[in-house]
Amino acid sequence: MPLQKNQIITLSIERLSGDGSGVGHWEGEAVFVPNTAPGDIIRARIVKDCKRYAFGIVESIETASPDRIPVDCPVAGPCGGCSLRHLSYQAELKAKEASVADAFRRIGGLDVPIQPILPSPEVDRYRNKVQYPVGRDKNGHLCIGFYAGRSHRIVPCEDCKLQPSVLNEIGRTLCSLLEQYGIQPYDEETGKGLVRHIFLRRGAHSGQIMVCLVCTRPKLPHTDEMVEQLCGRFADIATILINVNREKTNVILGLENHILYGPGYIEDTLCQVPVQLGPLSFYQVNTPGAEQLYAVAAAYASPTPEDLLLDLYCGMGTIGLSMADRCRELIGVEIIPEAIESAKTNAARMGAAIAAKSRFFCGDAGEAASRLATEGLAPDIIVVDPPRKGCDQATLSAIVQMSPRRLVYVSCNPATAARDAAILAQSGYQVEKVQPVDMFPRTGHVETVISLSQRNPDDHIEFSIELDNLDTTPTETKATYQAIKNYVKEQTGLNVTPLYIAQVKQKCGITERECYNKPKSENSKQPQCPPEKEKAIREALKHFQMI
Repeated sequence: MPLQKNQIITLSIERLSGDGSGVGHWEGEAVFVPNTAPGDIIRARIVKDCKRYAFGIVESIETASPDRIPVDCPVAGPCGGCSLRHLSYQAELKAKEASVADAFRRIGGLDVPIQPILPSPEVDRYRNKVQYPVGRDKNGHLCIGFYAGRSHRIVPCEDCKLQPSVLNEIGRTLCSLLEQYGIQPYDEETGKGLVRHIFLRRGAHSGQIMVCLVCTRPKLPHTDEMVEQLCGRFADIATILINVNREKTNVILGLENHILYGPGYIEDTLCQVPVQLGPLSFYQVNTPGAEQLYAVAAAYASPTPEDLLLDLYCGMGTIGLSMADRCRELIGVEIIPEAIESAKTNAARMGAAIAAKSRFFCGDAGEAASRLATEGLAPDIIVVDPPRKGCDQATLSAIVQMSPRRLVYVSCNPATAARDAAILAQSGYQVEKVQPVDMFPRTGHVETVISLSQRNPDDHIEFSIELDNLDTTPTETKATYQAIKNYVKEQTGLNVTPLYIAQVKQKCGITERECYNKPKSENSKQPQCPPEKEKAIREALKHFQMI
């Protein structure tokens, strides 16, 4: 019987999902409950049932997990920023490592070595950036804080434990100054008001601080007084700006900046690469964690002085530039123009030798990679660091066509990383090892670095593949045959063959690659998929959102 909304059930939490929610099962149906820990036995209230899975909230904790710890933040629950603040850090690391292993087994269908997760050098106060929405509290006073989960309701917070204390102090000071001078916060419902966000950045190594007020117009009253008071109190403030965002949008920053003080940017280093950071710069929020992540990527790449390195989704060029002194040539591709200009500036600041061997292009990674492949570019090493949705089919096809000796895949989403690794494994690459890295303590997010290399000819599995005929199902919804087999086995106990899967996919209108699981002759007789197995395969295809 399906679960009903508001139904109360007793649930044993088995593991954590990718977003940090606890997962339990009720009569075979997965139930996701936030703010729980593996080992908890809880009473949960169902808030939504989706037939194959449901969502709930904690009514009471009947038996607490031994991994639970006291929550040391008064707004951790409603704020939603620290979804794992109730969990010991060792348990958090264990859960994240398990989530990576689960993604590669279940989604990728890959049996690969998962290295022990690398913990973050800092568990609290690690963020180098904070974006406070500005609004009013329940008493009508101007406040800063963070949005409650799945809402734009501000939860006031004056001391976020993920931010350096100095950034929290600057936020409180600015909040007081805005109220002192009667400057109105922006109201999303009416579109009235001036200040939308307070955006702060701090260089982890330089200590320089950027203060940016996101406003609906380029001028505010009393800016001279506020600049004087801020700089007089906080000696590390290097620049103060107004960023203009006039749009009715959820996007925080606009494209227009006006400098009130300093050069309009701060300077820092990442992996010994000098960087300039403005309001619009993309930059990893955990600098020590990012240096650890990029060190793994460099070790997996292992460039030599003869190598051409292609850095796709290069951002400000940091990963590639951190290896530039060890390779013959570096080419970086990024779609954001400001990031490419920063990459060129960063290369120049590293000296004439690095600048001479580095080239950066603005463009879509897939389109640029396809063009470079068509032009015959033959990189020895390719590094990719795509967004959460992973690489698109054009990028993966171009990578295979360029045939690099080594491929390093940096990912912020284990699910899409596993999916793409499986596609590459089917295209002549061997997944050597997978390194989880914790960049975001107290949250459900985890980074992953994957080392791939070309298989030796003797190691190849024979199959026919034509890049023009690759399955164009959106890569967000792709699952390998092994992943489908695993899912069917786990859910029903049935064993299904790739042939049966291919038959069902064909019935569902999913285009198969030519020559894959098809008879050599049109007159060949093949066993047909039994109805119960067809039903199970269809459920798997629905699970992976392929139909």
